[in-house]
Amino acid sequence: MSDAGLPTPLVDPDWLADHLDAPDVRVVDATWCLPQTGRDPRREYARRHIPGAVFFDLDEICPPRGIHPHPVPDPARFSARVRRLGLGDGVRIVLYDDNDYCASARVWWLFRYFGHEDVAVLDGGLRRWLAEGRPVSDETPSPRERHFTPRCNNLLLRELDRIRADLTTRREQIVDARAPGRFHGTEPEPRPGLRPGHIPGSRNVWYRILVHEDGTLATPEEIRRIFAEAGVDLRRPIVTTCGSGVSACVLNLALARIGIRDAAVYDGSWVEWGSRSDTPVET
Repeated sequence: MSDAGLPTPLVDPDWLADHLDAPDVRVVDATWCLPQTGRDPRREYARRHIPGAVFFDLDEICPPRGIHPHPVPDPARFSARVRRLGLGDGVRIVLYDDNDYCASARVWWLFRYFGHEDVAVLDGGLRRWLAEGRPVSDETPSPRERHFTPRCNNLLLRELDRIRADLTTRREQIVDARAPGRFHGTEPEPRPGLRPGHIPGSRNVWYRILVHEDGTLATPEEIRRIFAEAGVDLRRPIVTTCGSGVSACVLNLALARIGIRDAAVYDGSWVEWGSRSDTPVET
């Protein structure tokens, strides 16, 4: 790991502990959970977090639009919110969560979409940090506002029309991060009003099989094997999807670990595709 930047998508706790006081490093707690879990990530953050970490509120920074609970926000909103958190140009951002990379991977992808590449995720998240006996704090920092220049990388984003076109052109492979039961339509969706099943021709890589029991991300060798067993050709373009675009980004994080940094995300994901009557579905 070069001190000039964050050339890899993951940092380990040793690296973060050594750089907690670095003037150009910012730590961010990006924990988010589905409402039905009963968890309150902001309250959990207030109780304990990595010293100096600020809280990225996914629901507030990416407010609902139509049926989508937390879509990509407009650049002005994103830049205004992250500036207040002290996150901006010239800093190295390290994200973590306490929910198997939901939504640290999503926030990692958002920063990259808005042009900030000097961003990484803590391998193992808060769980590993605590298991190793590292310090936590209940003090809320007061960061100095920092300018953030959004430069949208639209190559990382896919919308409905492009996914429709892929059904015919097969130009891109669609990989779904939902659990197998949801993918095959044998288990209900957590959000009402969605049809069961998946986008025709898509492959299934449940994001949780990319996470070890200790919370660390799969090794490069494991990542290649998991995607190959799902029928994904790593030499061809990939678009990830899931329920609402959050866990899909865990796949993007894993792909970046093996050098595939240009995989895109279908932001509408199943909340959009599964709610329409004019989109084909397979089970």
